[in-house]
Amino acid sequence: MPGRQQALRAFVIACVLLSACGEAGPAATPSTRLSGSLIVFAAASLSEALTDDRTQLGVANPGLALTFSFAGSQQLVAQVQAGAPADVVATADEAVMHELVAANLVEPPRNFARNLLEVVVAPGNPKAVRSLRDLSRPDLKVVLAAPSVPAGKYARQALDRQGVQVQEVSLELDVKSELQKVESGEADAGIVYVTDVKSAGRMAMGVEIPVEQNVVAAYPVAVVKGTKSHQLAEAFADQLISGPGAEALRARGFLPP
Repeated sequence: MPGRQQALRAFVIACVLLSACGEAGPAATPSTRLSGSLIVFAAASLSEALTDDRTQLGVANPGLALTFSFAGSQQLVAQVQAGAPADVVATADEAVMHELVAANLVEPPRNFARNLLEVVVAPGNPKAVRSLRDLSRPDLKVVLAAPSVPAGKYARQALDRQGVQVQEVSLELDVKSELQKVESGEADAGIVYVTDVKSAGRMAMGVEIPVEQNVVAAYPVAVVKGTKSHQLAEAFADQLISGPGAEALRARGFLPP
């Protein structure tokens, strides 16, 4: 990762460690095997990390059955509000999660990861995109997540800081759909998370957003109050903070909470 991006990651991690001083450590990972079924609603950007986590948990806990529903955080919240069956919710935005807290639908949320933004372009960067300001160029087809999507909200915050106006060719309902537009060649560039660029492998590449222009996304997880598997749901959330889930998140490029 380029120097400035490394500096930002180091800065965020340092802040996290400093803020943790004097506080109790994260919840311990359950020592007993997990057993039962859980439905987990999770932000689309978590799809690779949580799929990895499920694989690891399955080896150690053969009696555990995890079903994931990945979508834009705003879609997940709307589904829970409408009564969709879910035991755990993990979003890419604290404000979106607060809607469920305000409706008394979830237990107090806990942050389990952070993420950063990056401009995503085609392999080799054929359009020579160098900065956020380039996204205003008329020769570029730029795709963004919709403003209601956390990634879309964060992208606009970054663009607004630079006074950059973008004419999007489309607005997507989750960050993975935005990434797919660039991978397929339907768009020249977009703004996604660092972890999304990493997950794309050779299908796309990233252009660094400098420290002073970037936005840090916080990811909270909460147990749904209506769950019939409250203890198991809490154990799953715990291991995202300190356990196999936390390890899977770091391996995929997420920052600690």
